[in-house]
Amino acid sequence: MTKITRIESNPKLSRVVVYNGIAWFSGIVAADWKQDIVSQTKQVMTRLDELLATVQSNRSMILSAQIWMKDMAADFDLMNDVWSAWFAPGEAPARATSQVTFDEPDIRIEVIVTAAVPS
Repeated sequence: MTKITRIESNPKLSRVVVYNGIAWFSGIVAADWKQDIVSQTKQVMTRLDELLATVQSNRSMILSAQIWMKDMAADFDLMNDVWSAWFAPGEAPARATSQVTFDEPDIRIEVIVTAAVPS
């Protein structure tokens, strides 16, 4: 039987679950919600790098991403600038982006990824 690994678990969720060479990440938001979309996006990308490293993966191994945004009309292009610069050419994952209402009104972005984990 293949082992399931749970990282940063609490009674409600695990930040990352790894099974059979795939890592599923919970939604990641910025630590400082009072910042603009560029800063929040950079904070999320930094946190994703940290979490990817915990499973010996990296951004080039991201298979898919879901991006949830508070205000796509105002923030989409700025977020995309940060997002696109984060990936090496040719390494962008499959992606969907949607506008949502967050319970915390200062959150502008949340990102969920699935990544391959090297064996």
